Amino acid sequence: MQTVMFTLLRIAIGWHFLYEGLVKLADPAWSAAGYLQNAQGPLAGAFKSIAANPAALQAVDAANMWGLTLVGAALVLGAFTRLAAVGGMLLLALYYAAYPPFFAAQAGAVEGHYLFVNKNLVELLALAAVAVTPKGLLLGLDPLAAALWRRQRQAAPERRPEAPRPGSPTDRELAKAVNPDPLGRRAVLANLIGLPALGALVLAFLRKLGWRSREAETLAAHLAGKTPAQPKVDAVTSATIKSFQFPALADLKGQVPHAKLGKLDLSRVILGGNHIGGWAHARDLIYVDALVKQYHHKWKVFETFSLAEKCGVNAFLTNPVLCEIIKEYWDRGLGKIQFISDCGGSDLVTMAKKSVDFGAAACYVHGGMADAMAARKQFDQIGKVLDAIRAQGVPAGIGGHKLATVKGCVEAGLKPDFWMKTLHHHRYWSGRDGKDECDNLWCDKPDETIAFMRERPEPWIAFKTLAAGAIRPADAFRYALKNGADFLCVGMYDFQIVGDINIALEALAESQQRERPWRA
Repeated sequence: MQTVMFTLLRIAIGWHFLYEGLVKLADPAWSAAGYLQNAQGPLAGAFKSIAANPAALQAVDAANMWGLTLVGAALVLGAFTRLAAVGGMLLLALYYAAYPPFFAAQAGAVEGHYLFVNKNLVELLALAAVAVTPKGLLLGLDPLAAALWRRQRQAAPERRPEAPRPGSPTDRELAKAVNPDPLGRRAVLANLIGLPALGALVLAFLRKLGWRSREAETLAAHLAGKTPAQPKVDAVTSATIKSFQFPALADLKGQVPHAKLGKLDLSRVILGGNHIGGWAHARDLIYVDALVKQYHHKWKVFETFSLAEKCGVNAFLTNPVLCEIIKEYWDRGLGKIQFISDCGGSDLVTMAKKSVDFGAAACYVHGGMADAMAARKQFDQIGKVLDAIRAQGVPAGIGGHKLATVKGCVEAGLKPDFWMKTLHHHRYWSGRDGKDECDNLWCDKPDETIAFMRERPEPWIAFKTLAAGAIRPADAFRYALKNGADFLCVGMYDFQIVGDINIALEALAESQQRERPWRA
């Protein structure tokens, strides 16, 4: 345990030094000038004179950056440990001298409140402990190098092995039990403990600087269309490719047509965001929310957006929690997909403002929250949210799973720019009559919904048309479009997009003549 703790102490200090050095090396504008100019204490004059001398300052900057980096790397790996510890102590002593925590008030580049003892002194004393620690109590490259050197310089002549007495170990076995082979597999692995720590630090540092893996770079290039020799984006990324054949982009039968929602140009099919945000509605399969969230890492989301746009889908409907990832997609120049916000959160008005600040093209009152307010007859509150959204200069809608929500809003005189209302039939196993409502039904009265919405003049975006994956798209899309929906909001994985869009194109063509007029 003593060996482990001393080794962890050395690695932790090395991590601190190495990271400080790498940050300074990565910043071309970094200089110790400000730190030196504000120095205090008895040696302040010397430090300030260095800051005033460009040549001296350049030398000090280089010594500081490379000193921190080399000392840190050596401590993490356990190479030249005592020399590195002494070098680190020297650096810390200089830092301590530049801002000594004496009785005078501290100013400049310091933090916290200290008297004589500060973090620099504590770390210096810890390095002193590392420097005087016997080599046998520290794991690292030093013990490996020493063992190799001893093996070459002090190889003992071969001895005839002793004949073991019955029931007793040989001398070699006794020696090995007392002093295990320092070049044995376990000893070597233990002494390489610094390598994974070094790798983790470098990887974390590169990621913090914005470095992307080759996979991420390749995907970004594909999305930007900069690698014509490779397929830009396809819909086949599943590990189950040997069992299923998913349509690729080359199989796309056409672009999704667009319509106007007020002044907003909107594709007839909108990409739903529940599964991307981790809301899978998987009934009693409790692991699925986490599964779909893990699947939709940032670059998978970007790939999904890009593929949807290539199919003519120009809008993504989501919760404000995904605002940042949409903005990053735009900022990287990967695409221009619009987003519609459900304003879900603790405060609908605040979430509406946040959404528009992040670039939302339209907002609506979250369906579940609208249902709850309607059940409490708080239609005035729904109206206030509508007004707040319109004040942001974007179309304002009302969502709802319950037909009573829409009816109540109409009776209260509310006139949204569009409706977000669920629509699906109940002809699936978990939605059949007699089943309790438990994350399995989202349109409680489909026939009455169709009849009521037929008379509404506002555009209708139908969502939950697949009943969260319980109804096949060919059935669901035709049902929703023929019965009055002007737009479909559909959650689609990347490998489903091309196939679903092809089905939607067929359903749209078949639904041009229908009882409810197209309201958009």
